[in-house]
Parts: sequence; structure tokens; C-alpha cells
Amino acid sequence: MRKLVVAVTLTAFAGIAFVQAQTYPARQITLVVPFPPGGSTDVAARIMAERMRAPLGQSVIIENVGGAGGSIAVGRVARAAPDGYTLDIGQWDTHVGSIIYKLDYDLQKDFAPIGLVSINPQLMVAKKDLPADNLKDLVAWMKANPGKINFVDQNAAARVTGVLFEKLTGQKPQFIPYRGAGPAMTDLVSGQVDLLVVQGAVALPQIRAGKIKAIANLSPQRSASMPDIPTSDETGVPGLYMSGWFGFWAPKGTPKEIVAKLNGAMREALADPAVQARFTELGLDVAPRDLQTPEGLAKFQQAEIDKWWPIIKDAGISAQAQ
Repeated sequence: MRKLVVAVTLTAFAGIAFVQAQTYPARQITLVVPFPPGGSTDVAARIMAERMRAPLGQSVIIENVGGAGGSIAVGRVARAAPDGYTLDIGQWDTHVGSIIYKLDYDLQKDFAPIGLVSINPQLMVAKKDLPADNLKDLVAWMKANPGKINFVDQNAAARVTGVLFEKLTGQKPQFIPYRGAGPAMTDLVSGQVDLLVVQGAVALPQIRAGKIKAIANLSPQRSASMPDIPTSDETGVPGLYMSGWFGFWAPKGTPKEIVAKLNGAMREALADPAVQARFTELGLDVAPRDLQTPEGLAKFQQAEIDKWWPIIKDAGISAQAQ
């Protein structure tokens, strides 16, 4: 009798989940942005939220939740009901680099991937009068002038890029901690710091205005949104890769049918020429179609974890060191 009751109960829950998935979405959806308003993450989220409204038939509202490198916001999503009404737009910092924090959730097990939204080229940029225009010249200058290059350390992504640069070139810059890319960019423009690694979306306006210069795009291929900036392979340090990215996640246990609806709306938005044009303006490349799937994002994130977690752990990078 007990087995029968359990079986009936499980069947009932399965039926409820199926009905929820069939009627989803019945109300507005919250897309959690793990950073304050105004940054590239926030802007990309708002572009996607607006375009996904039509295929979903409901509004997608943005909620900005800052703090602890985005881990507070992501933790909230991990603990949310797995009903498709709370999502997050995550990235390298929140779904890979946040291992530097003491997390009360599991980055690999507590989320249902929806799809990769974009690849966001990271640029190494320099103050305008630095006597090097590419990575080859930079390394040569550092060899001739040991200890004279400083490197902004404004987040985990920047720090691990600096560590990888050391490993690949044998040259050690002086790391200078900053509390964000905004203050760091201000000091780079004024010439107070030498090098900064930052998303292309942040650096492009200053590059185009001639206030700073691009040393390299830290990607394996040139970016469609900034095709004139050569890669690290082309400019003298092969393998110096650090690309940012945006992806959508839901809480673990979200029904597959709901994930599929969200993914369909996301893919429709990314296929829109108007969205693609806005992304190009921001320095973001729409993710390849094969990575826009839940399976594609899961594999992509795992590959990033496999690459970067050993580097982070070997270098002893922690939140306290930021």
C-alpha cells in the first residue's frame, strides 16, 4: 500500500509539473543581473529581455543584485523555485571565477543551463604613450625594463589573465588592485596605470576616441564586432586567451519543457538583425548556434572551469586578495 501511495504521489507531481510547463509562462519573468545598472551585463540583459517578451507572451523584468562579484545574485537564483520565473544572466566572473568566494551553492550542480548568449572579447589595452603597440613589443620592452610595467587587477578575470601572461612570457608585471573597471579606465586614460584587461564593450569608446590603445584581442579569432584589433596569437603571445561571455541559467530542477521555451525565445532574439546590430555596437559577438543550446552552454562552462580553476587555485587567488 505504501509503495502504491508513493507511486500515486510521484505521478501527481509529474502531472502538476507537466501542466505548469504547458501553461508557462503565466506571469512576468525576472531576469537577475548580478551587477549594478549601466554596465554591459545590464545593457545586454535589457536588450534580450525586451526582445524575448513577444515569443514568451509575458514581460521579462530586470532585477539588479550587486555584491561579492555577482555571487549574491547567483546564489539567489540557485535558491529560487525551479519554475522558470527567476533566471540569471551569468558570465565568466559569476559562473567560473566566483570560485574565489566561499559559495553556499554549487556552480556545476545547482543550475539548469538555458543557452550561451554571447562571446564578449576581452581586450588588453594600454595607456596612450606606452612604448609598445602589440604583445611582441610589450614583452620586449618588459625584458629591457624589468619591474616597470603595472597591470590593473580589478577582478578575478583580470588577475588570472595576468597570471597566464606571466606563465606564457616569463615577464612579471606589478599588479595594482582596483575596485572595478570604471576607476581603472579613468586612471588608464590619465596615464596613471599601464595595462588593463577589460571587455571590449568597456574599452572601445576610449580606443575609438584615441585616449588609449589596444594591444590585443585576447581571443583565438578576431571579433566580428572589432575586426581591426588583432588577436594575441597574431601579436606575439600565442594562447593568451581570456574571452568574456553571457549565458542564461535557471535553478536546478526547472522542467525541461520550460527550459526549452526559454531557450526558444532566447534563440529567436539572437536571430533578430536588430539585436545583432546592437550587440555589435556594444562589442559583443552573438554566440554560435551550437552553443545557444542548454547542452552547448553546459559543455562550454565545463571547458572554462577545466581551464581556469587550476590556474586560480595554483595562483592562490581569493576574494581577500582582490
